[in-house]
Amino acid sequence: MKVHFIAIGGSAMHNLAIALHQKGYEVSGSDDEVFEPSRSRLDSRGLLPKSMGWYPENITTDLDYIILGMHARKDNPELAKANELGIKVLSYPEFIFEQSKDKTRVVIAGSHGKTTISAMILHVLHYHNHQCDFMIGAQLEGFDAMVRLTNDSDFILLEGDEYLSSPIDLRPKFLHYKPNITLISGIAWDHVNVFTTYDDYVKQFDLLLESIEPGGVVIYNQTDTEVDNVIERTKNEVKKFAYGLPDYEVNDGHAVLNTEEGPVPLSIFGKHNMNNLEGARWICNQMGINDEQFYEAITSFKGAARRLETIDASEGIKAFRDFAHAPSKVNATVNAVKESFPNRRVIACLELHTFSSLNIEFMDQYAESMDAADVKYVYFNPEVVAHKRLPELNTQAIQDKFGNSQLEVFDDNTNLISKIKTELKKDDVLLIMSSGSFDGIDWKKVIEEADI
Repeated sequence: MKVHFIAIGGSAMHNLAIALHQKGYEVSGSDDEVFEPSRSRLDSRGLLPKSMGWYPENITTDLDYIILGMHARKDNPELAKANELGIKVLSYPEFIFEQSKDKTRVVIAGSHGKTTISAMILHVLHYHNHQCDFMIGAQLEGFDAMVRLTNDSDFILLEGDEYLSSPIDLRPKFLHYKPNITLISGIAWDHVNVFTTYDDYVKQFDLLLESIEPGGVVIYNQTDTEVDNVIERTKNEVKKFAYGLPDYEVNDGHAVLNTEEGPVPLSIFGKHNMNNLEGARWICNQMGINDEQFYEAITSFKGAARRLETIDASEGIKAFRDFAHAPSKVNATVNAVKESFPNRRVIACLELHTFSSLNIEFMDQYAESMDAADVKYVYFNPEVVAHKRLPELNTQAIQDKFGNSQLEVFDDNTNLISKIKTELKKDDVLLIMSSGSFDGIDWKKVIEEADI
């Protein structure tokens, strides 16, 4: 089979391209920019476009499929050529469904936690040599690529993203999957550029429940009020199983589960991760893993990439990098770190980088989200605001929206770096949160050069 990717450099897109290449498909692709780690991973397999840009001559009648990524635009010249030639164009979730029609589809959905829960499940299955197909949005230790598509696996594990499928398919990705088993971890308004009202955002989860196959199962986080509401009003007659927080203890960043199998030491921490772990346990049960097997495997789970990922530090400082950017994720991450290190000073630093987070009308959602930290910094780049064609922001307006007079806001990363170098002291905990890069800050270097 011959497949061409328009916007091959995306996180899921490049992983899918690699998976199909490994499956023996003839794969090509194009993009106007490809960043790391996608660039190196594609290049090592001979899949990196020879030159950046869109070239209609890439589109030929011998192609079986075009897979269209969200990064492309409606007027993409390669897409226009595909339409002219009548070649079938699919978003990647549509294509994955086509590849998994005969499998048991397990979809992990929710505004937060879905990547971590998916990674936990995959870690446990891998530990016990239970093979399944999968598509997950973050790199996991021990896995070459985060998409696997075979002809012989009975299950496929899918991270169910509620964002749009492609420029010409404005449905949430998870509505394509038609799950047999699904999990909803939480619902908190996000992607305001697409779902302009809270009710519209929540409606997508109503639609997800309607899309569950007859006789299917939904596992849901009963500690989330909005999830409870969605579950209660669904007309789809599916089996429903609720989960909450397991019994656990924390000592200086080390969490231990108290289970019927005895104490289970963990390499992860935070209330939200304990909640994620319980959801993962329920899904693993559905996939043939019993509790004893689950607890045996989960002790060695260190987390998905950029989810409370440790930054090498010195002088007794602990430092973590996290992908948190939406309000609910920021709140959960800050509280997790403070809960785990109650006797240390926590310095939390958040970059506003996404369309939603830089939208002053949405920023009320961040109120009190960083209050658990002892020192609070927020950074934004005015050039990014302008690029996203949003109204100008000022530091005072952001501080007002966060509702904390002790929070400091920076619009220049050199000033932020200077402040942290001055402020950071021995035994502090530094928490860095962003879906971006703080415009290239080298956090290890910042810590090394701090006035400790």
